[in-house]
Amino acid sequence: MPAASKLARRAAVAAESPAELTCERAGGGILVLTLNRPERRNSLSEAMLDALQGAIDAADADPSLRAVVLAAAGPVFSAGHDLKELTQHRSDPDGGRAYHRQIMDRCARMMSSIVRCRKPVIAAVGGPALAAGCQLVASCDLAVAATTATFATPGVNIGLFCSTPMVALSRNVPRKRAMEMLLTGEPISAETARDIGLVNHVVPAGSEREAAIALAQKVALKSAYTVKLGKEAFYRQIEMNLADA
Repeated sequence: MPAASKLARRAAVAAESPAELTCERAGGGILVLTLNRPERRNSLSEAMLDALQGAIDAADADPSLRAVVLAAAGPVFSAGHDLKELTQHRSDPDGGRAYHRQIMDRCARMMSSIVRCRKPVIAAVGGPALAAGCQLVASCDLAVAATTATFATPGVNIGLFCSTPMVALSRNVPRKRAMEMLLTGEPISAETARDIGLVNHVVPAGSEREAAIALAQKVALKSAYTVKLGKEAFYRQIEMNLADA
């Protein structure tokens, strides 16, 4: 399928999935995407992953947009993968392995698309961000957290090491802090997340969305071309040795 057709299909998926994700424009060319399944703790279901993928791809291709804010409805930012969907496939002939693999691959592609997006993506976190939800925050370029936000990679508590969230987490925080989160599964506060570099700012509860939009608008005042080149260069060089960088 041609790239343009894939982009159109993903944008259509996003447009047709208002129950999963809402999209609205803020001033200054800012797009606000809101995870909108609070009754399911904004879990990253198949529908949510598709909606996010479509919205991010569409935002990347939209020249009128300067930045994206990723927020969430309800008290939980995201509880991570939809465990109900995952467990439904345990009865598959292979025990659900193929399904789990394709979901993890799908999630990884979506997370990578945030990094590859030529527009800065800023998380606005008002509540718990767990497992792949924590990975989602770590994958964003910037993050603003309310005092009510917490962050955890709790897979170890149920015998499932958070190996995919580990990738983004370990690229954002010092090794020993990442290992402590991964090995204990215990949550950290918004203030601790700021101190170790997982989020940029901590704000009063309920003001994280507006604070993230304000931060996005600051970035939007800069040259779009310079921001695009700068973001791409940042992520390319971070994986290189010093001489190549």
